[in-house]
Amino acid sequence: MEMSEEYLLPAPREQVWQALNDAEILKSCIPGCQELEKLSDTEFTAVVTAKIGPVKAKFKGAVELCDLRPPESYRITGQGSGGIAGFAKGDATVTLTDTENGKTLLKYQVNAAIGGKLAQLGQRLVASTSKKMAAQFFNSFEEQFHQETALENADG
Repeated sequence: MEMSEEYLLPAPREQVWQALNDAEILKSCIPGCQELEKLSDTEFTAVVTAKIGPVKAKFKGAVELCDLRPPESYRITGQGSGGIAGFAKGDATVTLTDTENGKTLLKYQVNAAIGGKLAQLGQRLVASTSKKMAAQFFNSFEEQFHQETALENADG
């Protein structure tokens, strides 16, 4: 399964990079995230509950950041197991580009594989659910910057 998207975020690239590496921000933005622990600057573990069609499962997984080029890009590799529901593994390339007005264009491209009951549901259902979850993540992620700007304006 392949998926790619881009988002224009209302913050400078450095600020977006910092947020993408902040476990608390990520935990609050990932749909169904119950735990997210930063083990090192490049390793995280997570527990996420997800419902895909009729299958609801708790996935436990690990993520590693590779090919780091702060604050421009990195590659994320990871895998997770949902027990009887199956597994997911894959990687994503994330790039950040400065735009006019101090905003940042975030682009990502994901390659993922699934197995178990998840694979039996069909690629179309899994892909549409994945896109929906990605949109929820980025809506929440973008909201973080709006809240930060509001706080800065209130303080200033």
